[in-house]
Amino acid sequence: MGLSLVQSRALLGLDATQVIVEVHLANGLPSFTLVGLAEIEVKEARERVRCAIQNSNLEFPTNKKITVNLAPADLPKDSGRLDLPIALGILAASGQIDGARLADYEFAGELSLSGELRPVRGALATALALQTSHICTKLVLPPGSAEEAALVPGAQVYRARHLLDVVRQFVPVGSTQDSIALTQPCADDSGWSRIEHSPTVNPAHIADLSDVKGQAGAKRALEIAAAGGHSILLVGPPGSGKSMLAQRFAGLLPAMSCEEALQSAAIGSLSGRFSVERWGQRPTCSPHHSASAVALVGGGSPPRPGEISLAHHGVLFLDELPEFPRAALEALREPLETGTITISRAARRSEFPARFQLIGAMNPCPCGYLGSTLRTCRCTQDQVNRYQSKLSGPLMDRIDLHVEVAALPSADLLQAAAGESTASIRTRCTAARQRAVERQGKPNLALQGQEIDRFVALDDGALKFLNVAATRLGWSARSTHRALKVARTIADLAGAERVEVNHLAEAMQYRTKISRL
Repeated sequence: MGLSLVQSRALLGLDATQVIVEVHLANGLPSFTLVGLAEIEVKEARERVRCAIQNSNLEFPTNKKITVNLAPADLPKDSGRLDLPIALGILAASGQIDGARLADYEFAGELSLSGELRPVRGALATALALQTSHICTKLVLPPGSAEEAALVPGAQVYRARHLLDVVRQFVPVGSTQDSIALTQPCADDSGWSRIEHSPTVNPAHIADLSDVKGQAGAKRALEIAAAGGHSILLVGPPGSGKSMLAQRFAGLLPAMSCEEALQSAAIGSLSGRFSVERWGQRPTCSPHHSASAVALVGGGSPPRPGEISLAHHGVLFLDELPEFPRAALEALREPLETGTITISRAARRSEFPARFQLIGAMNPCPCGYLGSTLRTCRCTQDQVNRYQSKLSGPLMDRIDLHVEVAALPSADLLQAAAGESTASIRTRCTAARQRAVERQGKPNLALQGQEIDRFVALDDGALKFLNVAATRLGWSARSTHRALKVARTIADLAGAERVEVNHLAEAMQYRTKISRL
């Protein structure tokens, strides 16, 4: 009889819970039983592990009763990440490797039938969770996954290409197993290597804002949004440049800090969307308007992040905003306010970060030409009201900047000079964001409660102006606070210590209602 223990991790949201793979070999009818609340893809590991061990010229105990327990028993386990720990547990229990030396390592990896190791999702999220929990351990991961995990500072990550690469590291001292020594997937030891932390930021290829001719007002609004982290809604007829402006917005955002890059990459890794080449680049998500509420906010069992979490510290661009399902749009209200999304199910509850910048684009009416000077709108008042009412008042209240993007006449479009470049605007946005962080430790959008009173710093004239304007416009408390945050950003762009009347007046013009008949 033999018993072995191998350590691994299971992902539940962004939490990496320890899983102990217990393998027991006993005399009896040959069988391979896997228990511990395993999903179908984990149960299928029995066949993958059997073939991988045999095709690596290692001995699979076909004459034993094999029992594999994945503890804790009440934690759901999915994906093929437990293939490698199960295979090592069987080899340790059968005496082919030294089980005692496995205690300092944690393993994850999917096995092919030949014994090659394949990448698994969530490697970076696992390494980040270990660092956050101050757990010091050595991670053994497949190629692709190891490079992800090594992006976490201080992580001890080893890359293995083949099952034999791992087995050779744990052969018992004095072993005479020639099959392990002679059967190698490559001529040298490059299959097993320590991966060092050496992240490099590759510049993102984003179109330049100078491509958009005219639209000075919309560009100014994008600059304010980028400097303060505000959400923005672009309203205008078809072909006025709304999508062009939104697609170039990410280039205006300041460079990501290491902490922001880790958080963003961890969520991307959890969904299998992250690649090392995109390290340090702000994500931009643009789901189709047929996306459901679950696709936007996340869901499933176990819970998976949605588009709003994948856009964490980046941009969520929703084109044709009123065409999205009403339930999907209303689901944005809470994360726009709190920066997090909590997904609760009967047995599990997960919380994902969702501090994104919303860029919405829409037509003012069904035909798109309401208020246009180029074409006549053919929509009735009821059609316009029905179309615009798809965006509820509470959702509109949470969008900081409402900007009308007018269509340019062909003469202006063809003869207009190129606009200001993305690089020069980004320099101003970065400087304004830095002023805010030095003053209050966070962007202006994140100010809450008494922080607004403390850091917005209205002068006497601006305070009187705000009281009169908010009363006449019938603003809610949220609208007033968001206008104050925008005004603080405008003051930071101007390099002003206090918010003056002109800053507040500009902020107020971005909260006007959409044009109606």
